[in-house]
Amino acid sequence: MQLLNWTANKTNSVGRLILMAVLALGLVFALRAVYRAGYLEATITKTTQMTSMIFTILIGATLFSLVFRGLGGDDMVHRALADLPGGTTGAIITVMIAMFLLGFVMDAFEIIFVVVPIVAPALLKMPGVDPVWLAIMMAVNLQTSYMHPPLGPTLFFLRGVAPPEITTRHIYVGIIPFVLIQLFALVVLWFAPGLATWLPHRLYGG
Repeated sequence: MQLLNWTANKTNSVGRLILMAVLALGLVFALRAVYRAGYLEATITKTTQMTSMIFTILIGATLFSLVFRGLGGDDMVHRALADLPGGTTGAIITVMIAMFLLGFVMDAFEIIFVVVPIVAPALLKMPGVDPVWLAIMMAVNLQTSYMHPPLGPTLFFLRGVAPPEITTRHIYVGIIPFVLIQLFALVVLWFAPGLATWLPHRLYGG
């Protein structure tokens, strides 16, 4: 019995090694073909530029957050949100509206790195705020920044593939229903928070 188990394990190991070797060989041939076609250098350059941009924003936002917290900004934001009419409800609604409006002039990554570290700790200190639910609400809200003008990346993607008879105005008008769907999803999550929290709590407890 032990010999059979050893043989089976050995066969599985050899099979995995062969599969990994085939995949590695396929990757080498794919990279070779892409390199010969002249796409690899442009792809690596663009990827490096995007990665550098994101990490530059992350480093700058981290430095800003450290200085902001060192000067007592967290307490100031917490007091400002706590003093809003409606308590926790009013504070969350105000932050959601602010994030939605910022999406018109800021990229989602910029909002995540700059705005969220400032407002999220203050909101989490308020009573009755579930961190999972708040994170999902912010994520759904930030998805709209990919769609509404003037900086929505989705609009630029559509503009790049749309035929000439489809104008930018048509794209701007056509995106409205999708933004409304996102806002409707926010309303549904507001009144049914279990849609966001049920599965994480089921998996991890809490």
